[in-house]
Amino acid sequence: MSHYADIVLPLAQPAYTFAVGEGVEVCVGDAVAVQFGKSAVYTGIVWRLHDTPPARGTAKPILKVLYDKPLLSELQMRYWEWIADYYICTVGEVMRVALPSAIKAKARCEEEFSPYTPKRETIVRLLSEAFTDDVRKKMERRAPKRYEALCALESAGGEMPRHGVELDAAALKAVAKAGLLEIFERDYMLNTEWSKTHLPVLSAAQTKALNDIRNGLNNKCVALLHGVTSSGKTEIYTHLIEERLSRGEDVLFLVPEISLTTQLVERMRALFGESVTVYHSKLTPQQRTKLYTDMLSSESGNFVVGARSALFLPYKKLGLVVVDEEHDSSYKQSEPNPRYNGRDAAIMLASMHGAKCVLGSATPSLESYANHLSGKYAYTLLTERYGGVELPDIVISDTVRNVKRNERKLHFNKELLDRIAERLENHEQVILFQNRRGYSPYMECPSCGWSARCPHCNVTLSAHQQKGRMVCHYCGYNEPVQRYCPNCKSGELRPMGFGTERVEEAVAELFPEARVVRLDGDTATSSAAYNRIIGAFARHEADILVGTQIVSKGLDFADVTLIGILNGDNLLASPDFRAEERAWQLLMQVAGRSGRRDKRGEVVIQSAETDHPIYSMIGDYERVAAKILLERKQFGYPPYVRIVKIVMRSFRKEQLVDASLRLGEQLRERFGRRVLGPVTPLIDRVRGEYRVELMLKVEVEASFARAREILREEIAKLRQIKEYRTVTIICDVDIM
Repeated sequence: MSHYADIVLPLAQPAYTFAVGEGVEVCVGDAVAVQFGKSAVYTGIVWRLHDTPPARGTAKPILKVLYDKPLLSELQMRYWEWIADYYICTVGEVMRVALPSAIKAKARCEEEFSPYTPKRETIVRLLSEAFTDDVRKKMERRAPKRYEALCALESAGGEMPRHGVELDAAALKAVAKAGLLEIFERDYMLNTEWSKTHLPVLSAAQTKALNDIRNGLNNKCVALLHGVTSSGKTEIYTHLIEERLSRGEDVLFLVPEISLTTQLVERMRALFGESVTVYHSKLTPQQRTKLYTDMLSSESGNFVVGARSALFLPYKKLGLVVVDEEHDSSYKQSEPNPRYNGRDAAIMLASMHGAKCVLGSATPSLESYANHLSGKYAYTLLTERYGGVELPDIVISDTVRNVKRNERKLHFNKELLDRIAERLENHEQVILFQNRRGYSPYMECPSCGWSARCPHCNVTLSAHQQKGRMVCHYCGYNEPVQRYCPNCKSGELRPMGFGTERVEEAVAELFPEARVVRLDGDTATSSAAYNRIIGAFARHEADILVGTQIVSKGLDFADVTLIGILNGDNLLASPDFRAEERAWQLLMQVAGRSGRRDKRGEVVIQSAETDHPIYSMIGDYERVAAKILLERKQFGYPPYVRIVKIVMRSFRKEQLVDASLRLGEQLRERFGRRVLGPVTPLIDRVRGEYRVELMLKVEVEASFARAREILREEIAKLRQIKEYRTVTIICDVDIM
């Protein structure tokens, strides 16, 4: 028996060595309770068993083993290690995001420590052999309410939770005493009862695409499905999923944001019934833990629809991973560590399981497209919209010309106003897209130029009219909206720019007869709120939907024939090497909401820079990709190099500057001109912490593993210097 165990804790720390006491039986992958620090008790994972005592100090004993089976398989542990290694963090940080919070119990002391225990529920079961015809007749005559309750129980399959049985405690006890019912407790079960329907019939184009994917996956591990919006990619996925489920294999269907894919989940449950499991961070800790432990007990045949956190579930026999909207930046974890990309992590997960991976998008990421061009990925192009629906017409509306001709009203050019009026007259629906929430980005004094700024972040406060507050979108600080300038006292503050809230106000003024709803981060505060807004628009309870980029994701409305993009210039103005790619993707995704099913749509893009080359290439993916890839190759950006952004933070500015200069020198000694910076970012202070950034570029031909190893070494050297230990250093690999 091994005497020591290396235990991983959900902290930004390496594994710690603990003693395995006499009579304690532990296995690699077990969850255990351990004391860390003076008295705190944590849930940890046994990572390694050995007989080597710690180099310093005495190993504390493992307090207890928490569950009757390991929480992690050997494959899951290798996957965690890969995540930690590739994204330059600790395995403990991976644990922090990978396991449901109810499993990661912690407490201030051992007495307060309480590990996860399954929620129990009381079940009532009808003893059908005792519920004879004679009993039925007597009960119907003498106790009609009890009779009706038992009939309802019988209709429900003879078994249901106690709260579903319409009998009070005394009546229930009496019926049970008569031998008609059995009452018992069991672990809580999620409601997954869904009826199953037949798979959709594919068109000729879809059938060809399906066969191409099958053939491609015979030779490659990854297939890229490039299908225009409304081409029926989801229908193709369902046939691939059915094939794997029929073999008893697990399937993972990854989506960028689960709260925005209600329609997709409903479709999958209609097709695959109770086999569908939905897993995401918006579930309660109990729900997530229940799903995790249920999968531990099941052998295979699980179908999971989930956001990136679903990558860490305990799959036994993974056969297929589908990554829908693979280009979406929501797949990239922004904070905390690990800052992993869900799409890339999904490909690695599939590879470790020997499974196949299908990436799907109407606007594939340039990294995925380049992998197709190099022959790494199989590729299928689907250019025909389902049902023969034509792609929408694109109209570029010149904002400058409209202003000169005095044809612009509020935030709308004449071309867009005329088309909105026409659609309303025809009882068709309109979506207006403005990629900025709130009323206006900032309020400014026309006399002295003063604007309200966040005291904790180096940004202006955005005005939110309905809330009556000016809000920092970085730290959440807010204060009441001010009408007059507190600096010069001479002028009334005026809103500069416009967000969705101001657009909604303008639409109501210009089209008072129209019913308007708004979909953004302020209104869609929960899945229920999101579903309520989307449901109202789908039922034609609203004519115009005003929204941010939320409206570009996973929505299908039969009567939307016009999309208005109110400020195309803002999408292209970002100081980011991905600005053109993102702008084009967003324009195409938003445009794809128009003209679905049997109606051709139209897209009006308002812009002051109508001669921008991106506008002339809308709808021509190959031209856009060729242009941007050529520029990326010339200037050294992905997919031709890998980029690691090193973010350094501290509340002490001078200390931060010194540390960043020191690290920059160290890295240049090892990497030379591949290191850029340190530089001050556009927003150099967030939540009171100052920020400085460096960038490391590594050619794809070079060893990225070695580059990460060197980077770890140099950061560790810097952290050994006492005055720099309080500087936080974060590595963001493959920045988005």
